[in-house]
Amino acid sequence: MIHKHYDVIVLGRSIGALTAAALLARRDFTVMVVGHGERPPTYRLDQHVLRRRAFTMLAEPSPAWRRFLVELAQSQTWKRRIVPAMPMLQAVAPRRRLDVPPDMVLFGREIDREFPELRRVVDELYAELAHVNGAADDAFSHDALWPPGTFWERRETARYAGMLPYARAEPDADLLVEFPRGHLFRSIVTQSVLFATDLSALPPPFAVARLHGAWTRGLMMLPRGEEELEEFLVERILAHGGRCLLDERAASVHVRRGTAAGVVLDGDDHPNGSSFVITDMDGETLASLSGGEGIHKRALREWPRITSSVGRFVVSLIVRREGLPEPLGPEALLFPFPSASAGRSPAPPRVSSDGASGGRPSSPRQTRPTGSGRPVVHLQRCDLPAPSTDTLLVAEILLPDRGPLSLLEARQAVLDALAAELPFLERHLVLVDSVHDGLPVWLYDGQRRRLIERAALKGAAPGAEPMVRQLEVDPPGYLGLAGEPIRGPIERTLLVGRSVLPGLGQEGQLLAAWGAARLVTRTDRRKERMRRDMWSKVEIG
Repeated sequence: MIHKHYDVIVLGRSIGALTAAALLARRDFTVMVVGHGERPPTYRLDQHVLRRRAFTMLAEPSPAWRRFLVELAQSQTWKRRIVPAMPMLQAVAPRRRLDVPPDMVLFGREIDREFPELRRVVDELYAELAHVNGAADDAFSHDALWPPGTFWERRETARYAGMLPYARAEPDADLLVEFPRGHLFRSIVTQSVLFATDLSALPPPFAVARLHGAWTRGLMMLPRGEEELEEFLVERILAHGGRCLLDERAASVHVRRGTAAGVVLDGDDHPNGSSFVITDMDGETLASLSGGEGIHKRALREWPRITSSVGRFVVSLIVRREGLPEPLGPEALLFPFPSASAGRSPAPPRVSSDGASGGRPSSPRQTRPTGSGRPVVHLQRCDLPAPSTDTLLVAEILLPDRGPLSLLEARQAVLDALAAELPFLERHLVLVDSVHDGLPVWLYDGQRRRLIERAALKGAAPGAEPMVRQLEVDPPGYLGLAGEPIRGPIERTLLVGRSVLPGLGQEGQLLAAWGAARLVTRTDRRKERMRRDMWSKVEIG
């Protein structure tokens, strides 16, 4: 017996899942969104709001996002929500600071000040990036399926893929070939790409150009980050008659005659029926929800292998505003030491103060990485609204499973890396926490540290939560950018998560969402005609 039937049930609350749900709700499909255990972007300790994930809206200038806003007639609403990042990106190393402002004249002055020997090759690099991103915008503005599946889809998408520079280049081709090996500027480009992609290694050359270009061609921010984006998308789904159960979880996928026919929610005896199941999970996890039923023989034979050896470790810090340098931007990359080719020696190790009150962590004191052992940190600065005089810092590192840092050492390593470049940070700390290591919350009174048990947190697990994983794909998919196909391993299931186009990061999720929405829409010719005729097609964004 079926509780209720929906045209589409969406599992997940990522940007890809919610975008696909909003598009289909706008096209008059009945949609239900189930969060499936994915936790919200924020959690709390008393009045302090902390973030479990770092979030930068890198896909904002993408044609996939702009088309979404136009179809939902939300271009003007979106413009009122976003603010420009000034500077767009900041690179900080011992005795070095490079800002990337939107004004190219000012950026040229920054290069002349810090890297005058590189002025010519930097100008050539950004001219080439402008060319690559202009061509990519033209290609991605078309309604094609990325990555394609069938013969006709491959023919259609190949026309637009041919517009992409470097799309057929060798995977190890180097866009930075003219930059000296080991130079800090080379690290700035590669690290900005590694924090933007969903792959654990550097993606193909086209993705390198696309992702670094996303940081440097007019970066926009949402004041409340991912939480505000989620609210915006959920609002659109509800406005068009969809249903959102973000706190619910799917117990299983109901399969009938080899086809996904619905979802059983936790605590229910009977499934909610659906014509399609869309999810941001990977194919293997989806197949496990069906108990192995209905999996295509071709999927069993040819499905790509998705693994991971790197996670995104995130630390939230509440800091009094006077402890931060005024020039610190909203998005920064902190490097542990300057390049040897830049003619500077590594900074001496810095040991932070470690006063404590109410006991110390139960684990023994760990050896702190110093100098070149410190990780590269992606740091976000979020000044809290008045009357608060505090700032939320969200620090993120890429943490290999088998690297020099263990999970229990990572929080202190991040704090040491920040203290090395922000000399007054430690005496102005209010709170430090990470959901990934399971350690108590560090609460500060001056430079004295108190430990708060995790049970006091609202919206966080009492133990360690898994990190968002960077992916490895074997074999690489379409153009080296793709992983799993949009069509899932079970008939009438569609994938829109990070595993579909991991090489392109957020934009890959949006392209997958458009592909899934297109496949669902084409099963109903009446609604496809209605979509072509809808008035929002002529909205001026």
